[in-house]
Amino acid sequence: MKYRKLGDSDLSVSEVSLGSWLTYGVGVEAEAARNCLDAAFEVGINFIDTANVYGGGAAENFLGEALVGRPRESYVLATKLFFPLDDENQGLSKGQVVKQLDDSLLRLRTDNVDLYQCHRYDWNVPLEETMEALTEAVESGKARYIGFSEWPAERIQAALDIPGVAKFVSSQPQYSLLWREPESEVIPVCAANAISQIVWSPLAQGVLSGKYMPALAAPEGTRATSAEMGGYMDRLMQPKLLQAVQQLKPIAEEAGLSLAQFSLAWVLREPNVASTIIGASRPEQVRENAAASGATVDPALFARAEAIAAAGLTD
Repeated sequence: MKYRKLGDSDLSVSEVSLGSWLTYGVGVEAEAARNCLDAAFEVGINFIDTANVYGGGAAENFLGEALVGRPRESYVLATKLFFPLDDENQGLSKGQVVKQLDDSLLRLRTDNVDLYQCHRYDWNVPLEETMEALTEAVESGKARYIGFSEWPAERIQAALDIPGVAKFVSSQPQYSLLWREPESEVIPVCAANAISQIVWSPLAQGVLSGKYMPALAAPEGTRATSAEMGGYMDRLMQPKLLQAVQQLKPIAEEAGLSLAQFSLAWVLREPNVASTIIGASRPEQVRENAAASGATVDPALFARAEAIAAAGLTD
């Protein structure tokens, strides 16, 4: 496993990290989830990402229990706030930043998180209020650093322009061969301000593993057949796109990688990416995906893959 510096922080994070959206505490049984977590540590993954809203707190509770006994300094722990847990617990007001961070720490059974992230931008709260609350969280020691997920570039810059507040060190966008939107504005503003990307859905909800065939039903037990997870995949489960993904497999083979490893290596080719988050329901998935770290791929192969992916996305 290779490691990269997270923005201008002193955190060193594994190039492949483990996420818990729609999985731990919800879609994956506790024993299987623990096995995935153990496998992650075995292969050198040191970065664990979660959020208060995942499973309504269930993912944080799972991690709080599963991480007991591991030295706190041996892993980087990140969580988030914004999305509603109920009618009262949502958003990025000062009161919510204080309350949700305390509640997350309680569930995670720790005194601090290494990275506290705004899960989305809150258009109903003044940015200054949010940044001041996040700054107090850092100054209190409850959060070492702060980040955001899916903020517009101009709001990122606006936060950076506020004097006297804590500085963001990370951005968490969706980014993959099938979703390249961050390249236009978010990555440039972040790269110019020492903010690293922590990528979610680098395998496009598993589509870039190549396991979904255009003319066949999704295999049982996969994310696409899950009641909790399948609803997020409609945009990706189109025959033309699935056919294009199948055309990527020979290119990955030329690189000596599985398609999943090739797709993760493509994300990691971007210097502004510090880590790419994987979701896993089995330890074998963790081990396979972790092997993408440090992979050397001919840029010409990436270029061919980009062209095929782009063609599959056209109407």
